[in-house]
Amino acid sequence: MARIAGVDLPKNKRGEIGLTYIFGIGRSTAQYILGKAGIDLSKKVNAWDDDELNAIRNIITNEFKVEGQLRSEVQMSIKRLLDIACYRGLRHRKGLPVRGQRTRTNSRTRKGKRKTVAGKKKAAKK
Repeated sequence: MARIAGVDLPKNKRGEIGLTYIFGIGRSTAQYILGKAGIDLSKKVNAWDDDELNAIRNIITNEFKVEGQLRSEVQMSIKRLLDIACYRGLRHRKGLPVRGQRTRTNSRTRKGKRKTVAGKKKAAKK
């Protein structure tokens, strides 16, 4: 079982895809890591031997921020925005989209499930 940066990598995936299960590593970074370690991109994770695993581990620990360290850095950046009360910080605080997206429609991911507001009742006729 390949365990890198506290994450169990799926055995039957290609190495390029398997590395993307680590927070902070995407496709291009995975390709870079495997290229630097001298491992074929299409080689499955369960086919890696101990030397290859150690080479990958060393490259990741020396060159990249991943998992807990990266998550805490992202949270600290958001906290800084909240503390200085800039526009982006206020959007984070209100739970609205931060990067200028429209909110009249859409943005359900940030706002959550719709909260239905009752319509205005018509006045009774005399």
